[in-house]
Amino acid sequence: MQNNQSHSFVTLGEAMAMFVAKTPGQLAQIEEFHRSLAGAEVNVAIGMARLGFESCYISKVGKDSFGQFIRQAISNENIRTDWISEGANHATGFMLKSNVTDGSDPKVEYFRRNSAASTLSTADIDSALFKAGTHLHLTGISIAVSNTMREATRHALNLAKEQGCSVSFDTNLRPTLWPDEATMVASINEFAFACDIVLPGIEEGKILAGSDEPEVIADFYLQHGVKTVIVKLGSKGAYFKTSNGESGTVAGFPVEKVVDTVGAGDSFAVGVISALLDGKTIEQAARRGNLLGSITVQVRGDSEGLPTRETLNKLEKES
Repeated sequence: MQNNQSHSFVTLGEAMAMFVAKTPGQLAQIEEFHRSLAGAEVNVAIGMARLGFESCYISKVGKDSFGQFIRQAISNENIRTDWISEGANHATGFMLKSNVTDGSDPKVEYFRRNSAASTLSTADIDSALFKAGTHLHLTGISIAVSNTMREATRHALNLAKEQGCSVSFDTNLRPTLWPDEATMVASINEFAFACDIVLPGIEEGKILAGSDEPEVIADFYLQHGVKTVIVKLGSKGAYFKTSNGESGTVAGFPVEKVVDTVGAGDSFAVGVISALLDGKTIEQAARRGNLLGSITVQVRGDSEGLPTRETLNKLEKES
């Protein structure tokens, strides 16, 4: 991948309105929430746009206030909304997130069943988005939301591969969205095997590859045709291995206080993808992924900590 800031970045998924509790406690007892934008794929689109990449996001929202909010929030991030369609008969999904102060994972409740985004289909995928130099990013969430979104994701993947685009896949397991674990594992791995770059977490590797050894997880995907695997190790950093034999572990960045763990994996993906499109090595990409992940866990909100290009350059010089 060559350094070229005109690279297009494309992703698809479900964006939701997120209501974060202003104070700690049980969600049922919270009276005040802060509204923001949520969704794994849109988080990555935001991160890429802030770094100066042409960022395109494909989704569907309802003809309601949440849908209007999502469109505006995405537009405010300099992401084109041309490929966000409206579903007249389905509402926009939303979610509630608890406020935690001890660094643990917050409780999240989703209200997304039969949402507008769940009706996203192959007809919503514009083949003109895919051209030489484009990078497509996919996640295990979009293929879990509904059968039609899974087919839309498959269609986007096939179009990207036909045009010689690079494709990354964040396994992003969401067991509650799947009928059973066996279906989840088979579906996730089917898509992962077709991608160039796979980004599993160490705990996800136990489920998907049957091991908690980073190299074993990496080899599992490399043996099925994946070119690059980067296993997220949490605070310990990341392990990478490529089809040409490169491998290594990149240490994580120290974090004084973990505020919110949600979104760290998405930020990691931003770091990896942006670095590779910048022409960096796989080791440098993993390091940038660790850096962005460490920033995100220190900020409340999924994408609020993602840096601009100017801020990233400064951070990388200092680290």
